[in-house]
Amino acid sequence: MNDPNSLIKVTTIGHVAVVTIDRPDKRNALVPEMMVKLAATWDQLATNRTVRCVVLTGAGDQAFCAGGDLDRLIPLYTGEREVEDEWDQALKDDPSIWDRAMLRGVGFLKPVIVAINGPAFAGGAELVLASDIRIMSDRASLAFTEVRRGMIAGGGALSRLHRQIGWANAMELMLVAEPCDARRARELGIVNEVAAPADLMRVALEMAERVALGAPVALEKAKEAMLLTTGLPLLEAFEIETRLTAVVSATQDAREGPRAFMQKRRPEFQGC
Repeated sequence: MNDPNSLIKVTTIGHVAVVTIDRPDKRNALVPEMMVKLAATWDQLATNRTVRCVVLTGAGDQAFCAGGDLDRLIPLYTGEREVEDEWDQALKDDPSIWDRAMLRGVGFLKPVIVAINGPAFAGGAELVLASDIRIMSDRASLAFTEVRRGMIAGGGALSRLHRQIGWANAMELMLVAEPCDARRARELGIVNEVAAPADLMRVALEMAERVALGAPVALEKAKEAMLLTTGLPLLEAFEIETRLTAVVSATQDAREGPRAFMQKRRPEFQGC
């Protein structure tokens, strides 16, 4: 699955996949090729029965992701730049690539932990919001800079941010468009934990390993339930919860978990 020359790299450690945005010389800014490959990566991981959890990070120590490349990606999107190669054409031909790359939907159900190793700006910050658990370097920062570039944060942040941290805080970050440091991000509840740069990946991988102890179907259905019930009236949310609970209860893993607990051993989950 991994290509040493790819701008999106994937490695697997046990039940954990590590996805690295790998363009450090350009602060990991996203170009069309990266969008196509990132969308394909999520598609492949979604059906990988070995992987239970994903860690997303950026290469190098200068940035997590600076968002869409202002020379290559954004001008293509606005029509300022014409199609020049196969990657540009792929984006033009399939608009769903944008949403799939940015996890702008409710279809990717494996838990995603983001290790924010440096500034996460614009689309980079939107990828942070698309994740489930966030570990941030104490030297990193986060900003939604789009309005200062004549754009809006259309990669998911306008729909997610106020749901995650409340209206007033979200509007300040979105409209003032200035960086938020790790301490403030932790106070706002954007991130779960702040770590020293040298400890960042260790902390993220340890968290991923803990998540991966869960049963695969249970992990995915728990995430699905929380995604689908966000903002719904309580009784409607309960209906979805009940439906997905029934799906999980019918799996072999739902029998294996209690049985292993009573037998004082680690469960052997099969994902079915």
